[in-house]
Amino acid sequence: MANYRSVALTDVGMKREHNEDSFLINEELGLYVVCDGMGGHAGGETASRLAVQTVERELLSARLRNDSPYASKANLADSPMAGAVREAVEGACAAVFRTSKLNPELHGMGTTCICLVINGAHALVGHVGDSRAYLVREGGVLQLSEDHSLVNEQVRAGLLTPDEARVSRLKNIITRSVGFEEDVLVDVMGVETKPGDRFLLCSDGLSNLVENEEICEALSTDTTLETIATALIQLANDRGGDDNSTAVLVERLPD
Repeated sequence: MANYRSVALTDVGMKREHNEDSFLINEELGLYVVCDGMGGHAGGETASRLAVQTVERELLSARLRNDSPYASKANLADSPMAGAVREAVEGACAAVFRTSKLNPELHGMGTTCICLVINGAHALVGHVGDSRAYLVREGGVLQLSEDHSLVNEQVRAGLLTPDEARVSRLKNIITRSVGFEEDVLVDVMGVETKPGDRFLLCSDGLSNLVENEEICEALSTDTTLETIATALIQLANDRGGDDNSTAVLVERLPD
């Protein structure tokens, strides 16, 4: 049976007064979430916190059903867990949207959401916005999520190079968020895990300032997850710390 350990760390950064990121670890559910809120101090904090709480509640309810996706023996391609992850993030979107409608001071709030659900050797990533998920395996790094951002769309269309995108003044404009509208399209992808795999979920306060290769190098070191998380956030802060930074690391232990 596959076993995992995890750690989370968040930091306000060097230029913000408030931390609008939220994270969640529920090892019993195999659930790990990072959300980066938008909409001002109150709105951003509310949106990100509500999103992580709702995703957790939705997956807890799914696990308690008679047809629990957690109990399925299907292979990864046919796993009902993908639908459960999608529905959980969709539920978070609806909850944030309803709350913003009921509270005028929260109008227009939203949040990114990156969540990882691990069930045995199956890992599912649900994703909206520009927070990211990475997998580091055997010295290589794979970015599991694709940013829902304006500059990423421009890169895909050939209008910007990746280097130009990194310094674009439009890099913080996202094209999908949880809660800004009532419904959202959720990207879900899955991967079979291997012993030694390390996952990183992070907000863009970290990924905007730390290169993928540096993430790979950090996660490939033979040290604790706590040390790695601290080093990555410190690196972002050393480079200006423009935004809040949050890192959730998950490692599959040797069998």
